[in-house]
Amino acid sequence: MRPVIAVIGRPNVGKSTLFNRLAGRGKAIVIDEPGATRDRNYADGDWQGRPFVLIDTGGFEPAATDGILAQMREQTTLAMEEADIIVFLMDGRDGLTPADREIAAMLREIDKPVFHVVNKIDGPKHEQLAYDFYGLGVEEIFTLSAQHGQGVFELMDAMVHLLPKEVEASREEERLRIAVIGKPNVGKSSLINRLLGYERTIANPMPGTTRDAIDTPFERQGRKYLLVDTAGIRRKSRVSLTLEKYSIVQALKTIDRCDIALILIDAAEGITEQDVKIAGLAHERGTACILAVNKWDLVVKDNETIGVYVKDIKDKAKFLDFAPIIFISALSGQRVTKIFDLIEKVYEQYTRRISTGDLNRAVREFTDRNPPSRSGGSPNAFAYVTQVAVKPPTFIFFVRDPRAVHFSYERYLANQLREAFGFDSVPLRIFFKKKSKSQLSS
Repeated sequence: MRPVIAVIGRPNVGKSTLFNRLAGRGKAIVIDEPGATRDRNYADGDWQGRPFVLIDTGGFEPAATDGILAQMREQTTLAMEEADIIVFLMDGRDGLTPADREIAAMLREIDKPVFHVVNKIDGPKHEQLAYDFYGLGVEEIFTLSAQHGQGVFELMDAMVHLLPKEVEASREEERLRIAVIGKPNVGKSSLINRLLGYERTIANPMPGTTRDAIDTPFERQGRKYLLVDTAGIRRKSRVSLTLEKYSIVQALKTIDRCDIALILIDAAEGITEQDVKIAGLAHERGTACILAVNKWDLVVKDNETIGVYVKDIKDKAKFLDFAPIIFISALSGQRVTKIFDLIEKVYEQYTRRISTGDLNRAVREFTDRNPPSRSGGSPNAFAYVTQVAVKPPTFIFFVRDPRAVHFSYERYLANQLREAFGFDSVPLRIFFKKKSKSQLSS
């Protein structure tokens, strides 16, 4: 297994900047505001061919006893327990603080390699800022600038002997990636915790608790998954804090790299304009969607309640009329495990390929029943159709005049493909291209 490196420290000492530097990409939120990272955040890293898993953590407040700071403390403690190697990051400009001393004292009780690192040492003239940190009684202090990269090589070079030369396990199969998205406070983190069976993410009634996109790999009944809890997406007019703007960008990036978006809707509110916009973001990117109406246990129901909700959702989000809808309660666990049945059904369709022969025979039947509109007085028949991609299933129709194909006919073709090949729960993409000369002459 890959060793786990956890980066811990007080708020705003540069942990996310160092995380991004070591991970080689801008995955964590980096902003000059204390407490920007609240949950553990994972990324794969590699140093000189030696792989590892990196964990970024929220700012550690040793004395915190209640509220969100206490939960951040618990998350950091969990990260320390998961880690094989701990990087304790401190701020050279702030000097050695009482909080740093408390954290260092806790780390002495842990039987794991700990690297004490002083950040924001931007050059030789700042090296003297690190002298105070030897007061912690440790043999070696590493100095670096996470922002500019100085000293990072020396730190990793010191850690590299603790990293395995090669991964013992065989190459891991691709995981089915599921993003849990929705407005703030609809129960995204609670649902992930329920699915996993433990407190993976901070679940707090304060809106906006989750800010980064939090990745959690896990396995269920032999299938490997990756669950991603995203920051709640609000209307642009309500996004005033710079930090929340970063969070929305993070959520959109998450949609781009997932297979299925599990869109949570608050049952008490019903589907709102913002829910529709969020679903639209996923749909525009060709992501498969499942609509989960959460907090269903709080709704007073009769025999018609589900039908009313389904009709309202389909009326307001017509572009997702194919997406499955499930009514759940993350709090009680009601129907939560049935989500996996839907995920498997949707993913099978999302990755399904149709042979070219079967596809062309079916399309000839579609067009014989309902021919496309003529172009310039001549038939605008399709010469050939092929599936060129999955995730989502994507088809190219070669036609005499692509511009003459009306959008209503494109919808007809999509509906026929859904019915003929069982694509009833996923988005389809259809493109029209002009026939080649050889196709025109055939």
